[in-house]
Amino acid sequence: MAYVSGKRVGTLVELMALALVSALALAACGTATTSGSGGAYGGTSPTNTPGASAQINLTCAPSAIVCTKTVTVSGKTETVLANSAGMTLYYFTPDTATTIACSGACAQTWPPLTASGSGVTGSGLSGTLTTLNGANGKQVEYNGHPLYTYAGDHAQTDANGEGVGGKWFVAVPGLATTGAPAPAASPTSGGYGAGGY
Repeated sequence: MAYVSGKRVGTLVELMALALVSALALAACGTATTSGSGGAYGGTSPTNTPGASAQINLTCAPSAIVCTKTVTVSGKTETVLANSAGMTLYYFTPDTATTIACSGACAQTWPPLTASGSGVTGSGLSGTLTTLNGANGKQVEYNGHPLYTYAGDHAQTDANGEGVGGKWFVAVPGLATTGAPAPAASPTSGGYGAGGY
């Protein structure tokens, strides 16, 4: 142990031990963070991941490609469409029943729900499932809306794509058939590129 001006100064080992204990204590506390998918097609969306005890109530038949679940969307508990893995499904308002507007780089941020085989089935749905052969392959549609997941969703409890660019919305069982009025856009911020994806 050394003394400077009559005061005790810790050894290097004591200082390193103190630094290690402090670092571990800070790491144990954790911090709140947000994450999202940036770029021209997604902007940044905060992650909406409730605690591990959150229940999604996934309803999915063994062979279903589209299921339903309960999740929080914009602060409200909603029944929404999900893929068979329980991830939230979305629709893009520029799409139509015969034209897919999101492909290429857009489809990297918004992976399309595709099907193989001759038919698609769902579970707990009041609408119609079909497929559209297009730039993304055989893409699944619900009531004429091509369906997508969102790269910014990391858990079954996420619905981070809701309202992105004012053109992306969570698909719900009561989704109107293509051609019906779309829901009002929620104000969002961020860079969505020239296409508003």
